[in-house]
Amino acid sequence: MDTALSRSQLVGWRTAVFTIFFVTGLGFASWASRLPAVKRDLGINDLQIGILLFLSGAAAIVGLSLANVLVVRWGARRGMVATIITFSIGVVVIGLGVSFLESYAVTAVGLALMGMGMSATDVMMNVEAAAVEQAFGKTLMPLFHAFFSIGTVAGAGFGVLMAAWSIPVAWHLWVVGLLVLGAGLLALRAVPARETMHDDPATPASRRERFAETLAVWRDPRTYAIGAIMLGMAFAEGSANDWLTIAMVDGHGQTEAVGAIALTVFSVSMTVFRILGGPIVDRIGRVWTLRVLSVAAGVGLILFILAPNMPVAFVGIALWGAGASLGFPLGMSAAADDPAKAAASVSAAATIGYLAFLCGPPVLGWISHEIGILPTLWIIVGLIALSGLASGAAKPIAGSKVGVGHAHH
Repeated sequence: MDTALSRSQLVGWRTAVFTIFFVTGLGFASWASRLPAVKRDLGINDLQIGILLFLSGAAAIVGLSLANVLVVRWGARRGMVATIITFSIGVVVIGLGVSFLESYAVTAVGLALMGMGMSATDVMMNVEAAAVEQAFGKTLMPLFHAFFSIGTVAGAGFGVLMAAWSIPVAWHLWVVGLLVLGAGLLALRAVPARETMHDDPATPASRRERFAETLAVWRDPRTYAIGAIMLGMAFAEGSANDWLTIAMVDGHGQTEAVGAIALTVFSVSMTVFRILGGPIVDRIGRVWTLRVLSVAAGVGLILFILAPNMPVAFVGIALWGAGASLGFPLGMSAAADDPAKAAASVSAAATIGYLAFLCGPPVLGWISHEIGILPTLWIIVGLIALSGLASGAAKPIAGSKVGVGHAHH
Protein backbone atom coordinates (compact mmCIF):
# COMPACT_ATOMS: atom_id res chain seq x y z
CA MET A 1 0.00 0.00 0.00
CA ASP A 2 1.09 3.61 -0.61
CA THR A 3 1.46 5.29 2.76
CA ALA A 4 0.43 8.93 3.26
CA LEU A 5 3.37 11.30 3.01
CA SER A 6 4.05 14.23 5.35
CA ARG A 7 4.01 17.79 3.97
CA SER A 8 7.83 17.97 4.05
CA GLN A 9 8.12 14.62 2.22
CA LEU A 10 5.67 15.87 -0.45
CA VAL A 11 7.64 19.11 -0.92
CA GLY A 12 10.90 17.13 -1.09
CA TRP A 13 9.39 14.82 -3.71
CA ARG A 14 8.15 17.78 -5.79
CA THR A 15 11.57 19.50 -5.57
CA ALA A 16 13.30 16.25 -6.61
CA VAL A 17 11.12 15.94 -9.74
CA PHE A 18 11.67 19.66 -10.57
CA THR A 19 15.43 18.95 -10.37
CA ILE A 20 15.22 15.95 -12.72
CA PHE A 21 13.27 18.01 -15.30
CA PHE A 22 15.86 20.82 -15.03
CA VAL A 23 18.97 18.62 -15.45
CA THR A 24 17.58 16.71 -18.45
CA GLY A 25 16.89 20.06 -20.17
CA LEU A 26 20.36 21.28 -19.22
CA GLY A 27 22.09 18.14 -20.56
CA PHE A 28 20.19 18.12 -23.84
CA ALA A 29 20.74 21.84 -24.61
CA SER A 30 24.43 21.63 -23.68
CA TRP A 31 25.01 19.18 -26.51
CA ALA A 32 22.80 21.07 -28.97
CA SER A 33 24.57 24.38 -28.19
CA ARG A 34 27.93 22.94 -29.33
CA LEU A 35 26.80 21.56 -32.70
CA PRO A 36 28.97 24.01 -34.73
CA ALA A 37 32.06 22.94 -32.71
CA VAL A 38 31.14 19.25 -33.12
CA LYS A 39 30.87 19.78 -36.89
CA ARG A 40 34.25 21.57 -37.00
CA ASP A 41 36.18 19.17 -34.70
CA LEU A 42 34.94 16.04 -36.47
CA GLY A 43 35.33 17.64 -39.93
CA ILE A 44 31.83 16.58 -41.03
CA ASN A 45 29.10 18.15 -43.20
CA ASP A 46 25.41 18.91 -42.60
CA LEU A 47 24.29 15.53 -43.93
CA GLN A 48 26.55 13.72 -41.43
CA ILE A 49 25.22 15.98 -38.62
CA GLY A 50 21.73 15.01 -39.81
CA ILE A 51 22.63 11.31 -39.54
CA LEU A 52 23.89 11.87 -35.95
CA LEU A 53 20.61 13.60 -35.04
CA PHE A 54 18.62 10.81 -36.68
CA LEU A 55 20.57 8.17 -34.68
CA SER A 56 19.85 10.06 -31.48
CA GLY A 57 16.14 10.22 -32.41
CA ALA A 58 16.00 6.51 -33.27
CA ALA A 59 17.68 5.64 -29.94
CA ALA A 60 15.17 7.92 -28.18
CA ILE A 61 12.29 5.87 -29.64
CA VAL A 62 13.98 2.69 -28.30
CA GLY A 63 14.24 4.46 -24.92
CA LEU A 64 10.50 5.19 -24.94
CA SER A 65 9.75 1.48 -25.37
CA LEU A 66 12.29 0.50 -22.70
CA ALA A 67 10.76 2.92 -20.17
CA ASN A 68 7.67 0.71 -19.92
CA VAL A 69 9.77 -2.39 -19.34
CA LEU A 70 11.90 -0.65 -16.67
CA VAL A 71 8.83 0.62 -14.78
CA VAL A 72 7.27 -2.85 -14.78
CA ARG A 73 10.51 -4.55 -13.78
CA TRP A 74 12.05 -2.11 -11.28
CA GLY A 75 9.57 0.70 -10.71
CA ALA A 76 9.84 4.37 -11.75
CA ARG A 77 12.32 5.35 -9.04
CA ARG A 78 14.94 2.64 -9.59
CA GLY A 79 14.33 2.80 -13.35
CA MET A 80 15.33 6.48 -13.36
CA VAL A 81 18.60 5.67 -11.57
CA ALA A 82 19.52 3.46 -14.56
CA THR A 83 18.35 5.94 -17.21
CA ILE A 84 20.02 9.04 -15.66
CA ILE A 85 23.31 7.08 -15.47
CA THR A 86 22.88 6.10 -19.16
CA PHE A 87 22.09 9.71 -20.15
CA SER A 88 25.15 11.07 -18.27
CA ILE A 89 27.49 8.42 -19.73
CA GLY A 90 26.19 9.36 -23.20
CA VAL A 91 27.04 13.06 -22.63
CA VAL A 92 30.56 12.11 -21.42
CA VAL A 93 31.15 9.73 -24.38
CA ILE A 94 30.11 12.48 -26.87
CA GLY A 95 32.80 14.74 -25.37
CA LEU A 96 35.39 11.97 -25.62
CA GLY A 97 34.43 11.20 -29.25
CA VAL A 98 34.49 14.84 -30.39
CA SER A 99 37.54 16.34 -28.66
CA PHE A 100 39.93 13.49 -27.85
CA LEU A 101 39.32 10.64 -30.27
CA GLU A 102 37.88 12.85 -33.05
CA SER A 103 35.79 9.79 -33.89
CA TYR A 104 32.44 10.01 -35.66
CA ALA A 105 31.56 6.46 -34.54
CA VAL A 106 32.29 7.11 -30.82
CA THR A 107 30.29 10.37 -30.98
CA ALA A 108 27.40 8.42 -32.55
CA VAL A 109 27.52 5.82 -29.72
CA GLY A 110 27.46 8.66 -27.14
CA LEU A 111 24.48 10.26 -28.87
CA ALA A 112 22.60 6.95 -28.98
CA LEU A 113 23.17 6.46 -25.22
CA MET A 114 22.14 10.06 -24.53
CA GLY A 115 18.99 9.80 -26.68
CA MET A 116 17.94 6.50 -25.13
CA GLY A 117 18.66 7.62 -21.54
CA MET A 118 16.93 10.94 -22.01
CA SER A 119 13.66 9.67 -23.53
CA ALA A 120 13.33 6.83 -20.98
CA THR A 121 14.01 9.30 -18.13
CA ASP A 122 11.47 11.62 -19.70
CA VAL A 123 8.64 9.07 -19.54
CA MET A 124 9.42 8.18 -15.92
CA MET A 125 9.84 11.78 -14.72
CA ASN A 126 6.44 12.58 -16.27
CA VAL A 127 4.93 9.56 -14.47
CA GLU A 128 6.42 10.86 -11.18
CA ALA A 129 5.30 14.46 -11.95
CA ALA A 130 1.74 13.23 -12.55
CA ALA A 131 1.82 11.38 -9.21
CA VAL A 132 3.09 14.52 -7.42
CA GLU A 133 0.29 16.52 -9.09
CA GLN A 134 -2.38 14.05 -7.88
CA ALA A 135 -0.84 14.06 -4.37
CA PHE A 136 -1.05 17.89 -4.20
CA GLY A 137 -4.49 17.92 -5.88
CA LYS A 138 -3.65 20.82 -8.22
CA THR A 139 -2.23 21.32 -11.72
CA LEU A 140 1.58 21.27 -11.55
CA MET A 141 2.54 19.55 -14.81
CA PRO A 142 3.06 22.81 -16.80
CA LEU A 143 5.43 24.03 -14.07
CA PHE A 144 7.45 20.79 -14.27
CA HIS A 145 7.77 21.33 -18.02
CA ALA A 146 8.76 24.97 -17.37
CA PHE A 147 11.71 23.63 -15.35
CA PHE A 148 12.77 21.57 -18.39
CA SER A 149 12.53 24.77 -20.51
CA ILE A 150 14.56 26.73 -17.93
CA GLY A 151 17.14 23.91 -18.00
CA THR A 152 17.43 24.21 -21.80
CA VAL A 153 17.88 28.01 -21.54
CA ALA A 154 20.60 27.51 -18.88
CA GLY A 155 22.26 24.80 -21.01
CA ALA A 156 22.21 26.96 -24.15
CA GLY A 157 23.49 30.03 -22.23
CA PHE A 158 26.33 28.02 -20.67
CA GLY A 159 27.10 26.63 -24.14
CA VAL A 160 27.34 30.15 -25.59
CA LEU A 161 29.91 31.04 -22.88
CA MET A 162 31.90 27.84 -23.43
CA ALA A 163 31.99 28.48 -27.20
CA ALA A 164 32.94 32.16 -26.69
CA TRP A 165 35.82 31.14 -24.41
CA SER A 166 36.87 28.37 -26.87
CA ILE A 167 36.53 25.67 -24.16
CA PRO A 168 36.86 22.22 -25.82
CA VAL A 169 33.58 20.31 -26.22
CA ALA A 170 34.88 17.47 -24.00
CA TRP A 171 35.59 19.61 -20.92
CA HIS A 172 32.23 21.37 -21.32
CA LEU A 173 30.22 18.14 -21.69
CA TRP A 174 32.13 16.30 -18.95
CA VAL A 175 31.28 19.01 -16.42
CA VAL A 176 27.63 18.91 -17.55
CA GLY A 177 27.55 15.08 -17.52
CA LEU A 178 28.85 14.95 -13.93
CA LEU A 179 26.41 17.69 -12.88
CA VAL A 180 23.44 15.81 -14.39
CA LEU A 181 24.57 12.55 -12.74
CA GLY A 182 25.22 14.07 -9.29
CA ALA A 183 22.09 16.26 -9.14
CA GLY A 184 19.89 13.55 -10.69
CA LEU A 185 20.93 10.76 -8.30
CA LEU A 186 20.80 13.08 -5.28
CA ALA A 187 17.25 14.18 -6.25
CA LEU A 188 16.07 10.57 -6.63
CA ARG A 189 16.85 9.94 -2.94
CA ALA A 190 13.90 12.24 -2.10
CA VAL A 191 11.50 10.33 -4.39
CA PRO A 192 9.34 7.99 -2.25
CA ALA A 193 8.94 4.33 -3.23
CA ARG A 194 5.26 3.87 -4.08
CA GLU A 195 3.22 0.85 -5.10
CA THR A 196 1.32 2.75 -7.84
CA MET A 197 4.71 3.62 -9.37
CA HIS A 198 5.58 -0.11 -9.22
CA ASP A 199 8.49 0.67 -6.88
CA ASP A 200 7.69 -2.48 -4.88
CA PRO A 201 9.71 -5.59 -5.95
CA ALA A 202 7.63 -7.56 -8.47
CA THR A 203 7.29 -11.34 -8.65
CA PRO A 204 7.34 -12.86 -12.18
CA ALA A 205 3.53 -13.37 -11.92
CA SER A 206 2.80 -9.76 -10.97
CA ARG A 207 5.24 -8.58 -13.68
CA ARG A 208 3.16 -10.46 -16.26
CA GLU A 209 0.02 -8.70 -14.99
CA ARG A 210 1.80 -5.34 -15.21
CA PHE A 211 2.87 -6.00 -18.80
CA ALA A 212 -0.74 -6.89 -19.66
CA GLU A 213 -1.88 -3.55 -18.10
CA THR A 214 0.80 -1.70 -20.08
CA LEU A 215 -0.41 -3.18 -23.38
CA ALA A 216 -4.10 -2.68 -22.48
CA VAL A 217 -3.82 1.15 -22.59
CA TRP A 218 -3.10 0.90 -26.33
CA ARG A 219 -6.63 -0.51 -26.74
CA ASP A 220 -8.22 2.48 -24.95
CA PRO A 221 -9.66 5.10 -27.38
CA ARG A 222 -8.89 7.88 -24.82
CA THR A 223 -5.15 7.15 -25.26
CA TYR A 224 -5.39 8.02 -28.97
CA ALA A 225 -7.56 11.10 -28.40
CA ILE A 226 -5.03 12.45 -25.85
CA GLY A 227 -2.34 11.47 -28.36
CA ALA A 228 -4.07 13.68 -30.98
CA ILE A 229 -3.95 16.68 -28.59
CA MET A 230 -0.25 16.08 -27.98
CA LEU A 231 0.54 15.34 -31.62
CA GLY A 232 -0.69 18.75 -32.83
CA MET A 233 1.06 20.64 -30.05
CA ALA A 234 4.29 18.61 -30.30
CA PHE A 235 4.39 19.54 -34.00
CA ALA A 236 3.69 23.21 -33.11
CA GLU A 237 6.55 23.21 -30.58
CA GLY A 238 9.03 21.01 -32.46
CA SER A 239 8.58 22.84 -35.78
CA ALA A 240 9.41 26.17 -34.08
CA ASN A 241 12.53 24.77 -32.43
CA ASP A 242 13.83 23.37 -35.71
CA TRP A 243 12.43 25.65 -38.42
CA LEU A 244 11.55 29.06 -36.98
CA THR A 245 15.03 30.54 -37.52
CA ILE A 246 15.08 29.22 -41.10
CA ALA A 247 11.54 30.52 -41.74
CA MET A 248 12.69 34.00 -40.62
CA VAL A 249 15.75 33.95 -42.89
CA ASP A 250 14.43 32.10 -45.98
CA GLY A 251 10.72 32.95 -45.68
CA HIS A 252 10.78 36.53 -44.37
CA GLY A 253 14.24 37.53 -45.65
CA GLN A 254 15.66 38.47 -42.23
CA THR A 255 19.23 38.07 -40.91
CA GLU A 256 20.36 35.07 -38.85
CA ALA A 257 20.50 37.31 -35.75
CA VAL A 258 16.79 38.19 -36.18
CA GLY A 259 16.11 34.45 -36.59
CA ALA A 260 17.85 33.77 -33.25
CA ILE A 261 15.81 36.57 -31.59
CA ALA A 262 12.61 35.02 -33.01
CA LEU A 263 13.42 31.63 -31.45
CA THR A 264 14.20 33.36 -28.13
CA VAL A 265 10.81 35.14 -28.18
CA PHE A 266 9.08 31.81 -28.88
CA SER A 267 10.95 30.03 -26.04
CA VAL A 268 10.36 32.82 -23.51
CA SER A 269 6.64 33.01 -24.37
CA MET A 270 6.35 29.24 -23.99
CA THR A 271 8.23 29.16 -20.66
CA VAL A 272 6.20 32.06 -19.19
CA PHE A 273 2.94 30.29 -20.06
CA ARG A 274 4.20 27.04 -18.55
CA ILE A 275 4.91 28.90 -15.30
CA LEU A 276 1.44 30.55 -15.35
CA GLY A 277 -0.37 27.50 -16.76
CA GLY A 278 -1.22 25.62 -13.55
CA PRO A 279 -3.33 28.38 -11.92
CA ILE A 280 -5.10 29.05 -15.27
CA VAL A 281 -6.05 25.36 -15.59
CA ASP A 282 -7.22 25.21 -11.96
CA ARG A 283 -9.47 28.20 -12.66
CA ILE A 284 -11.06 27.38 -16.06
CA GLY A 285 -10.35 23.65 -16.33
CA ARG A 286 -8.06 21.59 -18.53
CA VAL A 287 -10.37 21.31 -21.56
CA TRP A 288 -11.11 25.04 -21.92
CA THR A 289 -7.44 25.92 -21.42
CA LEU A 290 -6.50 23.61 -24.29
CA ARG A 291 -9.25 25.02 -26.54
CA VAL A 292 -8.27 28.65 -25.92
CA LEU A 293 -4.56 27.92 -26.40
CA SER A 294 -5.10 25.97 -29.62
CA VAL A 295 -6.89 29.05 -31.03
CA ALA A 296 -3.98 31.26 -29.82
CA ALA A 297 -1.38 28.94 -31.43
CA GLY A 298 -3.34 28.74 -34.70
CA VAL A 299 -3.92 32.51 -34.93
CA GLY A 300 -0.28 33.19 -33.98
CA LEU A 301 1.06 30.87 -36.66
CA ILE A 302 -1.26 32.34 -39.34
CA LEU A 303 -0.09 35.86 -38.36
CA PHE A 304 3.52 34.68 -38.67
CA ILE A 305 2.99 33.09 -42.12
CA LEU A 306 1.12 36.09 -43.57
CA ALA A 307 3.01 38.84 -41.66
CA PRO A 308 3.36 42.00 -43.77
CA ASN A 309 6.07 43.30 -41.40
CA MET A 310 8.27 42.21 -38.50
CA PRO A 311 6.18 43.57 -35.55
CA VAL A 312 3.19 41.47 -36.74
CA ALA A 313 5.49 38.44 -37.20
CA PHE A 314 6.77 38.79 -33.62
CA VAL A 315 3.23 39.10 -32.19
CA GLY A 316 2.46 35.90 -34.12
CA ILE A 317 5.55 34.15 -32.69
CA ALA A 318 4.60 35.14 -29.10
CA LEU A 319 1.04 33.80 -29.59
CA TRP A 320 2.36 30.63 -31.26
CA GLY A 321 4.71 30.01 -28.28
CA ALA A 322 2.01 30.70 -25.68
CA GLY A 323 -0.51 28.52 -27.53
CA ALA A 324 1.86 25.58 -27.92
CA SER A 325 3.03 25.71 -24.30
CA LEU A 326 0.54 23.48 -22.48
CA GLY A 327 -0.58 20.81 -24.99
CA PHE A 328 2.20 18.41 -24.11
CA PRO A 329 2.15 18.80 -20.27
CA LEU A 330 -1.67 18.76 -20.05
CA GLY A 331 -1.79 15.68 -22.30
CA MET A 332 0.57 13.97 -19.82
CA SER A 333 -1.59 15.18 -16.95
CA ALA A 334 -4.77 13.80 -18.56
CA ALA A 335 -3.10 10.45 -19.25
CA ALA A 336 -2.25 10.13 -15.54
CA ASP A 337 -5.79 10.75 -14.21
CA ASP A 338 -6.21 7.08 -13.20
CA PRO A 339 -3.36 6.31 -10.72
CA ALA A 340 -3.65 2.55 -11.37
CA LYS A 341 -2.91 3.02 -15.10
CA ALA A 342 -0.78 6.19 -14.83
CA ALA A 343 2.61 4.66 -15.66
CA ALA A 344 1.32 2.82 -18.74
CA SER A 345 -0.93 5.67 -19.97
CA VAL A 346 1.71 8.41 -19.59
CA SER A 347 4.21 6.19 -21.38
CA ALA A 348 1.77 5.65 -24.29
CA ALA A 349 0.90 9.37 -24.53
CA ALA A 350 4.58 10.32 -24.35
CA THR A 351 5.38 7.86 -27.15
CA ILE A 352 2.80 9.49 -29.48
CA GLY A 353 4.03 12.97 -28.57
CA TYR A 354 7.70 12.10 -28.99
CA LEU A 355 7.17 10.44 -32.36
CA ALA A 356 5.77 13.80 -33.50
CA PHE A 357 8.77 15.63 -32.02
CA LEU A 358 11.29 13.28 -33.63
CA CYS A 359 9.65 12.58 -37.00
CA GLY A 360 7.95 15.96 -37.55
CA PRO A 361 10.97 18.19 -38.32
CA PRO A 362 12.53 15.89 -40.99
CA VAL A 363 9.12 15.45 -42.71
CA LEU A 364 8.60 19.24 -42.70
CA GLY A 365 12.11 19.69 -44.10
CA TRP A 366 11.33 17.36 -47.00
CA ILE A 367 8.02 19.15 -47.78
CA SER A 368 9.55 22.63 -47.46
CA HIS A 369 12.25 21.58 -49.95
CA GLU A 370 9.40 21.11 -52.46
CA ILE A 371 7.08 24.05 -51.67
CA GLY A 372 9.04 26.48 -49.44
CA ILE A 373 9.07 26.90 -45.67
CA LEU A 374 6.16 29.34 -45.12
CA PRO A 375 3.59 27.33 -47.16
CA THR A 376 4.74 24.19 -45.27
CA LEU A 377 3.75 25.78 -41.95
CA TRP A 378 0.04 25.65 -43.00
CA ILE A 379 0.27 21.90 -42.26
CA ILE A 380 1.01 22.81 -38.61
CA VAL A 381 -2.05 25.12 -38.57
CA GLY A 382 -4.14 22.09 -39.58
CA LEU A 383 -2.58 19.91 -36.86
CA ILE A 384 -3.18 22.63 -34.22
CA ALA A 385 -6.86 22.69 -35.27
CA LEU A 386 -6.98 18.88 -34.87
CA SER A 387 -5.46 19.26 -31.40
CA GLY A 388 -8.13 21.85 -30.44
CA LEU A 389 -10.95 19.61 -31.69
CA ALA A 390 -9.61 16.67 -29.64
CA SER A 391 -9.35 18.78 -26.43
CA GLY A 392 -12.50 17.22 -24.93
CA ALA A 393 -10.53 13.99 -24.39
CA ALA A 394 -8.48 15.72 -21.68
CA LYS A 395 -11.57 16.04 -19.44
CA PRO A 396 -10.57 14.74 -15.99
CA ILE A 397 -12.01 11.32 -15.20
CA ALA A 398 -14.39 10.85 -12.25
CA GLY A 399 -12.51 11.08 -8.97
CA SER A 400 -9.54 13.05 -10.34
CA LYS A 401 -8.81 16.22 -8.33
CA VAL A 402 -6.60 17.76 -11.04
CA GLY A 403 -7.65 19.92 -14.00
CA VAL A 404 -11.39 20.28 -13.25
CA GLY A 405 -11.40 24.06 -12.73
CA HIS A 406 -13.27 26.14 -10.11
CA ALA A 407 -16.49 26.23 -12.09
CA HIS A 408 -17.11 22.58 -11.22
CA HIS A 409 -16.32 22.76 -7.51
